[in-house]
Amino acid sequence: MTNPLIQLEDVQLTLGEGRARTEILRGVSLRIDEGETVAILGASGSGKSSLMAVVAGLEKASAGSVRVLGEDMGALGEDQLARLRGRSIGVVLQAFHLLPTMTALQNVMVPMELVGAPDPRARAQAELAAVGLAARENHYPAQLSGGEQQRVAIARATAPAPRLLLADEPTGNLDAATGARIIDLLFDRVAAAGAGLVVITHDPAVAERAGRVLRIADGRLAA
Repeated sequence: MTNPLIQLEDVQLTLGEGRARTEILRGVSLRIDEGETVAILGASGSGKSSLMAVVAGLEKASAGSVRVLGEDMGALGEDQLARLRGRSIGVVLQAFHLLPTMTALQNVMVPMELVGAPDPRARAQAELAAVGLAARENHYPAQLSGGEQQRVAIARATAPAPRLLLADEPTGNLDAATGARIIDLLFDRVAAAGAGLVVITHDPAVAERAGRVLRIADGRLAA
């Protein structure tokens, strides 16, 4: 049996202290294998974005085991986590998080340059072409529509050929028609890369595209 992309065992996340102490995740266990597409549905405040943050190494679990791509996330330092994300984990967020002073091409190139990926310019150009933005690579974010900015964010996430892609409400800032096109594109790019996908959403129509759907409520997962 191959090693899973994600293996969570009784993961808990607690933030704050004293009266402000809040349990966010309450004993989450989850296995996701190579090439799987998994949607996690949940209402606002259910813990779904916190779960993704723990998987991405952006938040440390308070208890339990978090292994991603064979790595014990709790044992890695911030630099090691950043390198792992840069090389092997793509992240797409609801807010596009593009650097406003950089062109679309530069926004896709820079993360690859930071981790020493080979041929970042050629790879960035190829990925922008794949998401239909070859003619817009020298435009700045303010010159792009919301849908185009999210296409740049997807290109940035997939250009390093990650083994795992994490998407948190990727259509949350888009109208319905643009959001549907972005979801089509996201699943197409994941399939082309042969990567695993975890998409966090509150939209059942987005979840229907995934091979497996999980629901989270009050910090607990249920199939």
